[in-house]
Amino acid sequence: MAPPPKAGSSKDAPTNPRGIPYAPFVDKVEDYVASRAEVEATLKSFQEMIQKYQFMEVNTQRRAAGLKDKIPDIQKTLDMVRFLKARKPGSEPIETTFELNDTLFAKALVPPTEEVYLWLGANVMLSYPIPEAEELLEAKLSTAKLSLENCEEDMDFLREQITTLEVATARVYNWDVAQRRKERLEHGGSIAGDKAVSPNG
Repeated sequence: MAPPPKAGSSKDAPTNPRGIPYAPFVDKVEDYVASRAEVEATLKSFQEMIQKYQFMEVNTQRRAAGLKDKIPDIQKTLDMVRFLKARKPGSEPIETTFELNDTLFAKALVPPTEEVYLWLGANVMLSYPIPEAEELLEAKLSTAKLSLENCEEDMDFLREQITTLEVATARVYNWDVAQRRKERLEHGGSIAGDKAVSPNG
């Protein structure tokens, strides 16, 4: 895994495998903020980045939830195709029920068959020879499982980047407070009211 970008990194900063960029890691504030005049803009930039990461996190969570619903359906369909494939020509028809809608089922006799019909989405159903149907469903199942793994990895990554930015925000803010205190001490002013913050606010 590539390391997070340093302060002043270019637009070609490293990303995770899906192209999500690493958040800037602020180890030494002076290397990231040249003067107090840049603090407000830097904090605003961090907050905008946090919002972008949070937006991506919500979308990724939704996609993962959809995949978790989809994978069992694909697996169930694949199991049925394999069952039909295993039946010998000349076998007795089997009686089964099939779903017409969420609350309505019908009975049917299913003889040995060499083809099946698969829903492909968008109200499209196509006929496939059983070996091709099995191959298609295996590929779709593998792709869906990989996509779910990527979503889960991305969610962990996004949470890490949000935490990194929250810590960076606190460090820049605390640095600004320390600089104000230093300036007031140098001018003999009061330092009352200046308080540092923790990474959690």
